[in-house]
Amino acid sequence: MSRYLLVRLGQSAITLLLASMVIFLGVRMLPGDPALAMAGEEATPERLAMIRADLGLDQPVWVQYGRFLAEVASGDLGESTRTGASVTSMIGATLPVTLWLSLYAIVVAVVTGVALGLLAERYRGRWPEWVANAAALTSLSVPNFWLGMLAILYLCVGLGLFPASGYVPLTDDPVAWLVHLTLPALILGTGLAAVIMRQTRASMIEAMRTDYVRTARAKGLGRTRVLLRYGLRNSLIVVVTIAGLQLGGLISGAVVTEQIFALPGFGKLTLDAVFQRDYPVIQAVVVLTTVGYVLVNLAVDVLYSVIDPRIRVGGRSS
Repeated sequence: MSRYLLVRLGQSAITLLLASMVIFLGVRMLPGDPALAMAGEEATPERLAMIRADLGLDQPVWVQYGRFLAEVASGDLGESTRTGASVTSMIGATLPVTLWLSLYAIVVAVVTGVALGLLAERYRGRWPEWVANAAALTSLSVPNFWLGMLAILYLCVGLGLFPASGYVPLTDDPVAWLVHLTLPALILGTGLAAVIMRQTRASMIEAMRTDYVRTARAKGLGRTRVLLRYGLRNSLIVVVTIAGLQLGGLISGAVVTEQIFALPGFGKLTLDAVFQRDYPVIQAVVVLTTVGYVLVNLAVDVLYSVIDPRIRVGGRSS
C-alpha cells in the first residue's frame, strides 16, 4: 500500500507542476493589461511602467514564473491588483462557501443516486424502476440554472419554504446556514444524482449476474440481502469514481448556482478577477482548483485500493 501511495504522490506532484506552467502562461495570454486596469485609461506611460515594475511584469517570463512558484510554495498568494487586499484573505472568505455547497451537493447526489439505483435494480421491470428512470432523465435534461429559477419562483417566493438568496456562516447560525444552502445544494446535485443513479443501476445489474452472487442465492440468501451485501459493494467503485471526479467539477462549476442564489462564493470571486484582469487572484483560484482536482483524484485512487485490494500496484498491500 505504501508503494502505491508513493507512486500516486509522485504522479500528482508532476501533474501539479505541469498544471502550474499551463496556468501561468494561460493567465499571461489573457487579453488586456492589468497595469492599465489599475491605473485607468488616463494613466501616463510613467505610471504604467511603475505599476508593471511593482507587479514584476517587466521581468522575463521565466523570472515571473519562478517568482510565482516561490510565492505559491510559501503560501503567499500576493495581493489583488484590483483592491489591494490579500489574495489569501479573499479566498479564505469565499472558498468555504463553495466547499460547503459542493460537499452538500455531493452528499445529496450520492444518497439520492444510490438509493434510486438500488430501487431500480430491486424492482427491475416494474413501476419503481420506471419512476427512477424518469426522474433521472428529467434531471439530466433540465439545466440547473432554469431549475434554480423555478425553485426560487415557486419554493422561495411562492411558498416561502427557503430563502431566495444570501448566505449565513456556519459559525454564526448553523440552522440558518443549513437552510440557506439546502436549496442550492439540491439544485446543484440533481444532475449528478441522475448520473450516479444510472451507473449504480447498471453496475448492480452486472454484479447480480456474477457467479458468486448466484452461489449466494443458491445458499438461500434473500435477494435484498445479496443486493446490499454483494451487489452494492461492487458498485461502489463506480460511485466513488463519479463522485470524486464530479466534486472538483462542482467546485469550479458552482458559479451559475452561486450567481442565481447570490452566494458570496468562489465563483463570484473568479468572475470578478477575470473581468478586472486581476492576475494574482486568477492564478490563485485556478491553482487551488487544480490542487483540489489532484487531491480528490488521489483520494479516489486510495479508496479504490480499499474497496478492491486487487487494484493496488503489484497486488501487494505494503
